[in-house]
Amino acid sequence: AAEYGMDPALIKAVVWRESRFNPKARGSAGKIGLMQLREIAAREWAEANGVRGFQNEHLLNPHTNLLAGTWYLKKWRDRSPHPDDPLPFALAAYNAGPTKAREWARSDNSTGNFINRIDYPSTKEYVLTILQRQVEFQKGFDKKPTK
Repeated sequence: AAEYGMDPALIKAVVWRESRFNPKARGSAGKIGLMQLREIAAREWAEANGVRGFQNEHLLNPHTNLLAGTWYLKKWRDRSPHPDDPLPFALAAYNAGPTKAREWARSDNSTGNFINRIDYPSTKEYVLTILQRQVEFQKGFDKKPTK
């Protein structure tokens, strides 16, 4: 998270939702690892970051998976048409793909309306659940260690 300027609680929430912290998780459509990445997203990360010899199986390495997944989520956060609250768009793009996220965002720049326009129930639930978990996990990150 720190490498790409993302909130660690957000990344933890995505990992929780995607794989329940199982680095060997394999999902539908070839999704792999902690953040359940597809090969096309991972290859984008590898190319953008000069990673040579990337193989899809490298996504089973937790470090590689977290780097690629965080980079991909950041990419869509940075491209969100909602600069005041870009995470719902980024999470929708991560879950349902950028084409659908752009479609839902096309006619309105309000984040609240964006979430309401998501017409895939599973994606709407995905976005809302991760945002809620992010808040819960943030409490753990905010705690100061006791002596």
